[in-house]
Amino acid sequence: MKFNKWTVGLAAVGLVSLASAARADEQKMSQVQTALSDTTLSGYVDVAATFSPGNTGAGYAFGGAKAQANGVTLNAVDIALDKPQDESPWASGYHVELMLGANTVGAYPIRQAYLTLRTPVGPNGIDWKVGYFDTIIGYESNSSPLNPNYTHSYAYSIEPTSHTGVIGTYQIVDGVSVTAGVADDSTGNGFNTGMYQPSLLGALTLTAPDSFGALKGASLTAGVIDRSWFGDGENLYLGATIPTPMSALKFGAAFDYLEANHNFVNTENSSLWNVALYGSYQATDKLAFNVRAEYLDGDYTASAPGGTSVYGKTAAEELTFTVQYNLWANVLSRAEFRWDHVEHGTPFASPNTPEANAYMFAVNLIYQF
Repeated sequence: MKFNKWTVGLAAVGLVSLASAARADEQKMSQVQTALSDTTLSGYVDVAATFSPGNTGAGYAFGGAKAQANGVTLNAVDIALDKPQDESPWASGYHVELMLGANTVGAYPIRQAYLTLRTPVGPNGIDWKVGYFDTIIGYESNSSPLNPNYTHSYAYSIEPTSHTGVIGTYQIVDGVSVTAGVADDSTGNGFNTGMYQPSLLGALTLTAPDSFGALKGASLTAGVIDRSWFGDGENLYLGATIPTPMSALKFGAAFDYLEANHNFVNTENSSLWNVALYGSYQATDKLAFNVRAEYLDGDYTASAPGGTSVYGKTAAEELTFTVQYNLWANVLSRAEFRWDHVEHGTPFASPNTPEANAYMFAVNLIYQF
């Protein structure tokens, strides 16, 4: 075993023995190995090629959510370390996740970083997250492999994506859980950027038990991100997943509402609402078909140069079809067609080229490990 020069020097004058130093080093290594033995490494590499005829802009739609309308993109390299909690009453763990690439989420390059803690309150205990974590509302995830489509919905762009704070989740009874907490700031993308006021967070989730037959596993989530106490509006969310008697066929629905008074893309007062419907059919173990349809509506009052106010209105709808096929091991392969129609504004092409319709074709490959 190799010792540092201070240990060797102390041993030379008889103050320590090399044998005891070796035992101490072995004990330290054992502690480190024990701490790391339950840590898992996971992540993914997300790449895509997109083509949007006539679109000369750098982005696509309302936070249709990808870096460019035409070209090949390294969307994200995501790496996560996890130490899950055990079943003890005072269990602890952590989650650290880094994300690099064109479509990062969070406080770059940190996607998430939080402690998980359990306190033995009630029969099930309260599970806490303390640090920087994904938002508690929304049908779609910040992790691309978990979403049914390659591009994101309009709703994703009016929701916060991440929070810095503390939240606790408590399972009241089987199938009923509640999450609540407070965040110092919320970050997002698209419309919902820069919500840095303190927020109150809350969500209630209901899950149908086995006694519901074909509907077992159906879920309903209601959530709120409230900044109104601090003068900056709120997000409201209602989402559901609905299985059918055909095990391969599932549906989903989501309603989002955003009211923002400040820090809303330089606007003074804004309100937007969005309805999205989802359908998924798992044809075989490898082949799946996913579809999404949605409608966005709202208005805002923006601050224009010179201190004047400009009123604007937003109304748009989109339809997305996605075919998913697992051709290679560990690789999620998707081909997607998306159609958007906007009734107000010029969101699809360059600022000088207004278009009422936009079309996108995309091929998406995600390797998961």
